[in-house]
Amino acid sequence: MATTLRTQGPVRPAESFDSLNPATSEVIATFGVFVEDDVAQTVGRAHEAASWWASLSWAERRTRLLAWKSYLTRYIGRLAELVHTETGKPLADAQLEILLAIVHIDWAARNARKVLRPRRVRPGLVAINMAATLEYQPLGVVGVIGPWNYPVFTPMGSIAYALAAGNAVVFKPSEYTPGVGKWLVEAFADVVPEQPVLQLITGYGETGAALCRSGVDKLAFTGSARTGRKVMAACAEKLTPVVIEGGGKDSLLVDEDADLDAAADAAIWGGMSNAGQTCVGVERVYVHQNVHEEFTKRLVDKAKELRAGSDVGAKLGPITMPSQLKVISEHIADAIARGGKALVGGPDAVGERFVQPTVLVDVPEDSKAVTEETFGPTLTVAKVRDMDDAVERANATHYGLGNTVFSKSRGVELAKRLRSGMVSINSVISFAGIPSLPFGGVGESGFGRIHGPDGLREFTRAKAIARPRFKAPLELTTFARTDKVDKLVAKLITVLHGRG
Repeated sequence: MATTLRTQGPVRPAESFDSLNPATSEVIATFGVFVEDDVAQTVGRAHEAASWWASLSWAERRTRLLAWKSYLTRYIGRLAELVHTETGKPLADAQLEILLAIVHIDWAARNARKVLRPRRVRPGLVAINMAATLEYQPLGVVGVIGPWNYPVFTPMGSIAYALAAGNAVVFKPSEYTPGVGKWLVEAFADVVPEQPVLQLITGYGETGAALCRSGVDKLAFTGSARTGRKVMAACAEKLTPVVIEGGGKDSLLVDEDADLDAAADAAIWGGMSNAGQTCVGVERVYVHQNVHEEFTKRLVDKAKELRAGSDVGAKLGPITMPSQLKVISEHIADAIARGGKALVGGPDAVGERFVQPTVLVDVPEDSKAVTEETFGPTLTVAKVRDMDDAVERANATHYGLGNTVFSKSRGVELAKRLRSGMVSINSVISFAGIPSLPFGGVGESGFGRIHGPDGLREFTRAKAIARPRFKAPLELTTFARTDKVDKLVAKLITVLHGRG
């Protein structure tokens, strides 16, 4: 498959838009805007395809998904180039993102049957004559609205798991990365040509809203909490259930017994990789007062080695969404105005396309740089009296996506106390690369889970079935029930449940 993209969209697009290289503003390709009728027709085709896809055996779906995975693996270089072109991130980071997506497709394909197959469950003593079974049935059609910062890995957490569970998918990528979405859909069509099981729609927010109202059986969204509310409101019109991942303001905690060099390296990677445009990236760092000075020195030394740019030597790419530059600038300016100091970077770090690494200290806890999602290569570093203080500050946020703890003796204890969906101990963002772990948040970070067994079940409906195996000694669900039976049942319940 060539990396050159053709104009893509509905048959007669009323409007079109360009995909641009954020580092150069070069036009990559032109895409049509899907209006409500276009979306409805696409979803209609998806419902037909869903019946065929669900009728396949677990093994048949697995074979096709693994073929898709192999396709992505063989052409990883081409896809990475496209991700690099549309997002601006370095090629190596684009390849890492695709690698993680490949691992998740593989896990979902190989584990769907084990997680979702019908199983017998114990009926209990009161229903001892019954046989009880539980199975997980596909929903039908799942709509996926993906983000631009990780245009392969993030939506794949919904797409691959929804497909593995037996659903068809209609995918709307971000208007900043439609080319990546088109590539993924065309790759799937190459290995599954029989039916349009995975389809693409492109456009702006109105297209996403149309998808919410189109009659899909579930909608998975990744983006800001503000847009997540709009998605929920649109989906509420037809009581369409949603999975929401609404961003985060994640913290890294450094205990006094931590490996400081490893912690500093993790903070830099968690906060600066992908130019800080990572929903589970580190934005706040809380360091025990006994090691604060030494940790900060190591962190600053590492930050000074990084540089944003479009050349091969640059470790950070551009800010993909131009409007985010204003947000980053405002957060840095507010932190400085409130008494904070920039040890690296600062207000001058924000350019027209690129933001240089910035490390801020002495920033008040109620400043924008601490309370709001910055989504840029910035870190706030705060000294805390102990880890109780660190946990309290880390939890003082409306978000709750991921956190990181560096501690040799108290890692698990501290991780359990953090209010978030995921925590990495003595590593950073490691939970995202483990397919068997669920991924999702609490609070403003959303709800529902992708990845792992929970991610497979998220795109199914649980179906309970009960049937009699033999005639019950005590018939309870009948008007012919006698007083003698009622008294006997009352005694039985008292014996079974009256103590304790």
